[in-house]
Amino acid sequence: MTKPLAKPAADAAARCGRVAVLMGGDSAERDVSLASGKAVHAALLAAGVDAIAVDWQGHSLEQLLELDVERVFNVLHGRGGEDGTLRALLDFLGIPSTGSGVGAMALTMDKVLTKKVIRASGVPTPDFIELDSETDCDRLLAEFGLPVFVKPVLEGSSIGMTPVHAESELLPAWRKAREYGLVFAERFVDGGEYTAGFIGDAVLPLIRLETPREFYDYEAKYLADDTIYTCPSGLDDGKVAEIEELVRRTIRATRASGWGRVDLMLDRDDRPLIIEVNTVPGMTDHSLIPMAGRAAGLEMPELTLKILEATLRRGDSDV
Repeated sequence: MTKPLAKPAADAAARCGRVAVLMGGDSAERDVSLASGKAVHAALLAAGVDAIAVDWQGHSLEQLLELDVERVFNVLHGRGGEDGTLRALLDFLGIPSTGSGVGAMALTMDKVLTKKVIRASGVPTPDFIELDSETDCDRLLAEFGLPVFVKPVLEGSSIGMTPVHAESELLPAWRKAREYGLVFAERFVDGGEYTAGFIGDAVLPLIRLETPREFYDYEAKYLADDTIYTCPSGLDDGKVAEIEELVRRTIRATRASGWGRVDLMLDRDDRPLIIEVNTVPGMTDHSLIPMAGRAAGLEMPELTLKILEATLRRGDSDV
């Protein structure tokens, strides 16, 4: 069983000083980021933090300096905020920020590179094939087979992602994903979907995700009211321990730190397969980290302060 997380230190809010919650941005996940940012900002205020909400759209270095803040809570999902770009700028300016270092963020933003790295470390992940052209789609049919999920390499929130069961669906799915850049296909896993959040060294209670839709897509994640979340997951203690160890190995392999979320599935033989790592997970009222945090004993104000508290003791950039 996952133990409740320790509460933030009593003086943590005061020690954080003035904090900018950066949200919005210009990525395909802008709307989700705005919702996450508003929730984080409200929670930090409730925790007693001197926090300001900043829509980081079209901002410049000079505007960041003019904010005159002591640290940043990064809730910028997707490119620009979750790929290490913002973290590199903040490191250069000497402004502490929540979440992983530059290297880990750049790595985990690239789903294909993440899969290569964790597989090299012995962490199981579904087979995949890169689809750089329509010719690669023909190669997939000849060498890899169906069904698959076709995904953009550099997007989150299931944006541009399509399950493909028939040959006629493949090119439309590839063209849809191609709108967001590089594309890959991942072997379709027909099994239970789970996620494991983490804060520091603590793995949060596992969540099982169930939706009447074909898969846990953008609608199911952020808009639908018929998605079923089970937390704790309902798995037996032995399977939970196995998954938690796999999550920790994934975190070590990718050098993720601070906080984040590891998504995984169980195949038909109940073998866990890591799907991806999120270094700036959603924090909306439909999001998974707040849900797991409550199961671990932390309501939203305590949870956000716990995440922010790590910036008070970080001595390097975790590159």
